[in-house]
Amino acid sequence: MAIATGMKLPQGFSPLAADPDLGPAITLSLAKVEKQLREAIANSDPLADATSRHLVEAGGKRIRPLLTLLASHLGNPGRPEVVQAAVVVELTHLATLYHDDVMDSAPFRRGAPTAHELWGNSVAILTGDLIFARASILVSELGGQALAIQARTFERLCLGQLHETVGPRPDQDPVEHYLSVIADKTGSLVAASGQLGAIFADVHEDIAQVMVDYGEKVGVAFQLADDVIDVAGLKQVSGKSPGTDLREGVPTLPVLLLRKAAAAGDTAAADVLTLVDGDLSSDEALAEAVTALREHPVTAQSWAVAREWADAAIAALDPVPDGIVKTALASFADAVVSRDV
Repeated sequence: MAIATGMKLPQGFSPLAADPDLGPAITLSLAKVEKQLREAIANSDPLADATSRHLVEAGGKRIRPLLTLLASHLGNPGRPEVVQAAVVVELTHLATLYHDDVMDSAPFRRGAPTAHELWGNSVAILTGDLIFARASILVSELGGQALAIQARTFERLCLGQLHETVGPRPDQDPVEHYLSVIADKTGSLVAASGQLGAIFADVHEDIAQVMVDYGEKVGVAFQLADDVIDVAGLKQVSGKSPGTDLREGVPTLPVLLLRKAAAAGDTAAADVLTLVDGDLSSDEALAEAVTALREHPVTAQSWAVAREWADAAIAALDPVPDGIVKTALASFADAVVSRDV
């Protein structure tokens, strides 16, 4: 079911795709989000316009606006504020990607050269700032409550990046540290997406808070699944070649669990770790490390952890009234770990 610019509803959304009313309504709303998103980043300055459009035109899953729209169908989804809130969360996400790519020295994003590779670090950082500014303008039009949600989310995004950059404290478990980082960097904005959709659809406050809890758990599950996909060879799903995170030295759950296993005396883990920590500049060395990590039990263990977070998100939906929207939200949580989104 095409949305816009090649976007499709997630394959794992069978309840949504099959529903004769909800599916088309979400599709139409996502098309409105896409249109307003492009309008929001348009700039009269040619350079700012080109750099701001770069990631939007590269595509994306749009899972955050999708969740905003889904949550709105728990109440009155027809309000224009719902679409504007969906644009805000996607703009915020896009802005963080510009900054993340600079900090990670990532050469590609969504199959295209990153902004800093094309225009340099300073331009990429300033473009992220500019998109944050556009998001702030739009959210300020939605009122004080939305602005407060955005501000608190922005704070957590920054803290998550800070904590990822400095790493765990000497007395802190690296896996627990990592989970807290992705809760801030990914979970917080997904949580805000669901919350804003519920608020502007006049959903009861208790249910809006359920969307916060659900959204954060889904966000963590999504990132954990991404970690495993990096070593599972699913380029067509993730949009990046297997082992990209390994080559860039990005800490992910499989590697953190591998280090823990090696430290506990697992000789097989130690052997794989030697490959992972080696020179991965050649494609051959990277492929060998990816294969070894994929075949070690820590990869299956990482899938299990992602599944636990998705199951916890589904359990958080218990207070939500039964119906197609609740079913679709549960299906969404399943889809992020089966990676149909």
